[in-house]
Amino acid sequence: MSHNDQPAQLEFCSANPILKYTQDDLSQRGVFGTLFCTNFRVTFISDEKPQEKTDKTFKNKLYGENDIPLMCVDHIYGVYDEKRKLITGGLVKNKYPSKMIIHCKDLRVFQFSLTFSKEEDAKKIFQGIAHHCLEEKSLKCVFAFSYMGTPSPGTDLSFCRAFFFFFFFFRMINAVAHNHLYSVKTEDLSESLPNIQDIQQSYNKFKQFFLIENSTDFWLSDVKWFSSLESSGWLDIIRQCLQKAVEVVECLEKDNTNVLITEEEGTDLCCVISSLAQIMLDPYYRTLMGFQSLVQKEWVAGCHAFLDRCNHLHQKDKEYHSPVFLLFLECVWQLVHQHSPAFQFSETYLTVLSDSVHVPVFSTFLFNSSHHRESVMKAESPLAQSGPLSCPTVWDWSVQFDSKAQNFFFNPLYLEKVKHDRAVRKPHKPKHQRNLSLPSTAFKTPPKKGFFKDETDSLKKMLRVKRLSRWRGSPDAPTATTREFFESWQHRPLDYHGLLLPCLDGPAVHIWMQRYLRWIPEVYILGGGSVAVMTKLMELLSQVQDLKRVLEQRDSSQAAKLDHRPYFQHRLLSFDSSGRLSSSFPFAYTCYRSFKPIIPTGLMQSLMVTDSLASQEDEASSVVSFV
Repeated sequence: MSHNDQPAQLEFCSANPILKYTQDDLSQRGVFGTLFCTNFRVTFISDEKPQEKTDKTFKNKLYGENDIPLMCVDHIYGVYDEKRKLITGGLVKNKYPSKMIIHCKDLRVFQFSLTFSKEEDAKKIFQGIAHHCLEEKSLKCVFAFSYMGTPSPGTDLSFCRAFFFFFFFFRMINAVAHNHLYSVKTEDLSESLPNIQDIQQSYNKFKQFFLIENSTDFWLSDVKWFSSLESSGWLDIIRQCLQKAVEVVECLEKDNTNVLITEEEGTDLCCVISSLAQIMLDPYYRTLMGFQSLVQKEWVAGCHAFLDRCNHLHQKDKEYHSPVFLLFLECVWQLVHQHSPAFQFSETYLTVLSDSVHVPVFSTFLFNSSHHRESVMKAESPLAQSGPLSCPTVWDWSVQFDSKAQNFFFNPLYLEKVKHDRAVRKPHKPKHQRNLSLPSTAFKTPPKKGFFKDETDSLKKMLRVKRLSRWRGSPDAPTATTREFFESWQHRPLDYHGLLLPCLDGPAVHIWMQRYLRWIPEVYILGGGSVAVMTKLMELLSQVQDLKRVLEQRDSSQAAKLDHRPYFQHRLLSFDSSGRLSSSFPFAYTCYRSFKPIIPTGLMQSLMVTDSLASQEDEASSVVSFV
């Protein structure tokens, strides 16, 4: 079966009529339609015809704006007698709520009224959605196993051999033996960075400020928004990870010192720090293909436990749940935000990649290791004689987007390195790379995931290593040497294809606005935001490239060497023709409600807004709309 041929989904239950609410404060407005639950998604199909035909350029083939992949459901709440309750397995057996609220892992919020359907239908759809989205399940129940096709050569990037770790272990020993004159530093990330439980708790606090159910919630949170975000600790964890990566880079680049990073399992923060260090050191990993190969070798082949950390199977044991890969993408976004011309890929690419983690189709994020994937695929394949079946990888972007939409993955401001000849490109050989990250303690998991503590301790003794954190100083703040290293780099001539370091001073660490605010209409800027700036820059870039084309055409000998990239820029510019773009572009074009800010009167008075905007007789629940 071709990956482009979507298999038929199995419908579990449905109900009609269901009212899907908009997020207008207290208005209870919405649209009626049918709510379905299948083995892939929860989907709402409106009974109303769209008022205008919208041809969205950036459209996901697998799911639309009213679809929720089952893996993407984070929490479900029920409203019983005006009281909102978190739904658990026990509550599902009770009477169905009048209203169901779904919080998604991509931060979308859906609200459905069940009061207009027949009691039996309402009960079935509520219990069906709660069961298939929240209850523990086996891996073979995931939709990906209905999406499988026969494996094709070259789609797996060659990283699924069981001897992978043993090969790299001896490779590391050999590398150290040949570099015995260089000093070696070690860093136990389990001691110097937050553990996976701390990361999970911090992110749980942080994301709540973006799961907005109505306008009142937004304006109430707006009062102390920035201070509340800071208190969650999420931005500080991002800062700590970037700081640790800079320290590793300093050892490698400035001091010519090997670094041995360790942690409890060697497949979480080791992946984060190692990947960030390589991005800072090597411009190849700032290209789209380079970045994808980095994720594949450091995370997928490096045995990051995506299945457990992302809790795809809704396991009750929360000890292993943690958004470690999202933390890495957050750190990469900080680098992209600060040094945009150095990256070939855009922030939209990173946002889509973070969403794709929770789409139950791709093998990339579905297993705990390559060995785990091989075992499951072989066991579940009904055609074991002809070899195991294969799920598509997330890197096959044609599964989700057409070629026009994929243009958004590229950064038009990327400063491509000038090629002085047309020689065949040689395979990339990184200057610095992770040979292996060792566990600092004995594993609770099977040995397929790495090595035991004895091997780690033996290697440390053999190398006579010194701890990086003791060598550098306190992990809580940049040391004088690290700051000097950064300042020295700042004074060098700007080179986007050389060493790249982040600024980590207070306000330099920003919020990933596109990912976190794209579904909140109150913060939309019609015709403005980053899309307006990007469009203007792209217009200027297109004019420069057109001028370059004219000049090159004057020399007939150069005609065959014309750069065709301006066509790519023109396609992007055509996206602005609709005039409906906002700062949320390309994820949201329009919304059901007005863009006028709506603030509850009582809240306005508490904020000491002028009394003339609302009469004293207004009820606490009334609203005022600014034109």
